[in-house]
Amino acid sequence: MVSLPMKVYWILGDQLLKNHPAFTRAAKGDVILFVESTARAGHLRYHQHKLVLLYSAMRHYAQDLKKNGFQVLYHHIENGAGDYLSALKLFVDREKPESLVVMAPNEWEMQALLPKLSQKLGLPVEILPNEQFLVSREDFKNWAGDKRSLLMAHHYQFQRKRLNLLIDSQGKPEGGSWSFDPENRSTASEFLKSHQTPPPLPHPEHDPITRDVINLVKKNWADHPGDAENFWLPVTREEALRWLDHFIRKKLSGFGPFEDAMISGQNTLYHSVLSPLLNIGLLTPMECIAAALAEYEKGKAPLASVEGFIRQIVGWREFINGIYWLKMPGYRDENFLQASRPLPPWIHSGETDMNCLHQCIKQVNASGYNHHIQRLMVLGNFFMLSGCEPKAVLRWYMEMYVDAYDWVMQPNVLGMILYADGGFIATKPYVAGSGYISRMSNYCQGCRYKPDIKTGPEACPFNYLYWSFFDLHGGKFKKNPRVGMMLRTWEKKSPEDKLSIRDSSDAFFAAHFPTQTS
Repeated sequence: MVSLPMKVYWILGDQLLKNHPAFTRAAKGDVILFVESTARAGHLRYHQHKLVLLYSAMRHYAQDLKKNGFQVLYHHIENGAGDYLSALKLFVDREKPESLVVMAPNEWEMQALLPKLSQKLGLPVEILPNEQFLVSREDFKNWAGDKRSLLMAHHYQFQRKRLNLLIDSQGKPEGGSWSFDPENRSTASEFLKSHQTPPPLPHPEHDPITRDVINLVKKNWADHPGDAENFWLPVTREEALRWLDHFIRKKLSGFGPFEDAMISGQNTLYHSVLSPLLNIGLLTPMECIAAALAEYEKGKAPLASVEGFIRQIVGWREFINGIYWLKMPGYRDENFLQASRPLPPWIHSGETDMNCLHQCIKQVNASGYNHHIQRLMVLGNFFMLSGCEPKAVLRWYMEMYVDAYDWVMQPNVLGMILYADGGFIATKPYVAGSGYISRMSNYCQGCRYKPDIKTGPEACPFNYLYWSFFDLHGGKFKKNPRVGMMLRTWEKKSPEDKLSIRDSSDAFFAAHFPTQTS
């Protein structure tokens, strides 16, 4: 029993940083505190692999702190008192600390909870600056100013210059371009013709801590998506560093060309799958960037792949986090397109004849993971074309992915995927017909729908849903130059073609959303 600690440093489960600011501030007699909350785990039907990742990583992290001489108090789920307040109150009543110290949370609701906790505990709560991102919330706010819309590309260029990443001696971007996206769009057929087999990720073994957590999750959250028994992710910093090294040495070169490709049975291709580890602090953004730069400087990875990887971190990840804190708490209520259709009843099982959706949902059910094009251009494309209600879609993404946190998913889903914020971060709605999916995947092979048929029962639904989207929402995009050509094409279609598109869409909604009228 620890008596009368001066301060209790509460480390949140998604802030497992090697150099957490608590470590430089904690004095002798202070305590490092961890809390597992049953209520938080059951807030949504989080994927079982995400719960295993969090709880196993927390327990390993706490164990390492004990080995390094820190005084650690850990509230396990098995201890009862299943919400944060009840668990904290047990510690406060017993240890009587002078204050509770926490690094600024990554999610708005937890940040808003801290003053309430302070009041109910009768204890001052000190909030340390968040050190998990390269750009502070205040710096992003200053950069954003009062602009009516923001572009990731502009913020990315600003941060590349600030951090001196891939900048030549003249202050210009390395290779003469800020983005090498045009070089990173190899198709599925090009991948298959290359006869390349991406090296599999090294699956860490389940040690006794992870084994205990797997059993815990199976017992308490058996109705959540996934199967904890098949957990496959790193849970320690050492394992995370091995994953990073594996990606850099064996996958980075192929990442750029094939980052948008989708192949049945190839769940990760050349993707790093580092986001679940970055998002809980087992890795830091800069060490991932530095590793990629070192590989480029040694001539072992092409510039296009390295730039594309760095853009995912310095570009998109930092931009999304900034948008979240800039727009909360009202962002979650955005619904520019007034979408209201509930999700289809098969959205968790994937039992649909649309093979692309079936493949992506089957994969995320098994692993809690899809890469960005599967999330955006298959699943997200379907959700937007179907007019699914944004909060329902957001909940689905939050529940299904191992790297899903509020700060990640709100801007990605509401801003990028659903255009619910009216174009604050996306210059156009990201919708597409079957052509894109057919080109970038092999999902269309063996699908009962035909990508080259435009309407009717044999047609790929993406074809007629695409034009129905512009039929329904065209008026909202008349001033958008990136959508103008599609609107003009729709207007030029014959009355017969328009009627066929509308009839096909109505029949699709009646069949796939049976509880809803079209």
